[in-house]
Amino acid sequence: MRQIRDFILHGLPPLLWLVLVWCALWQDFSVPNVAFGLLLSILVTYVFRMPRLYLSDRFNLWHSLKFLAYFLWGVTVASYQLAKLSFAFGKPINSAMVAVELRTRSDLFITATSHALSLIPGSLVVDVDRAHSILYLHVIDVDTPEGVEEYRVSAQKIEAMILRAAGHSDEYEALLREDVETDEDYARTVDAAERGEHELHEQDERKTVVNEIGGHDS
Repeated sequence: MRQIRDFILHGLPPLLWLVLVWCALWQDFSVPNVAFGLLLSILVTYVFRMPRLYLSDRFNLWHSLKFLAYFLWGVTVASYQLAKLSFAFGKPINSAMVAVELRTRSDLFITATSHALSLIPGSLVVDVDRAHSILYLHVIDVDTPEGVEEYRVSAQKIEAMILRAAGHSDEYEALLREDVETDEDYARTVDAAERGEHELHEQDERKTVVNEIGGHDS
């Protein structure tokens, strides 16, 4: 049963895609040509085996729209910034190579993330470490460690939005746990800061009382 489900989710889509390509090349979608294309597709997929591309088992429309809006906004802002740089005569334009470690280990979503980042003007994926899920990008107008870290965070945000939209269930649940841990860390940081401010306030009050007592004694 699991093998059948695995074939339907991950084996059938490439098979149907090959049939579609075959029929489109011949511009013939007749039943005999579709049947022959299916036979060739089965032959190709089982004789010339390629690493299986595992598709996702979920899709979220709301997160997909959020990613699309964020991506289009990023393209617009980056295009405007590059236009400004092109008219900044005499100003040296620095760039950097930025390594971005991804959460996902899926070839599909590594590819999707790298394409999304490359389509935003000013950044281009030049190498991929598939074994460790690391993208190496050439980024324009980045010349400080803070700028590199800022870009790395923004790239990981795009990956997270893609995984929320269509990532596998395990990856989506890992993102939810990461969000909870981030919220807990933030809450602990705020609580520690508030305790520190409260302690400083108490110290100031004690100093004030001591000074007042000293003033009365004198």
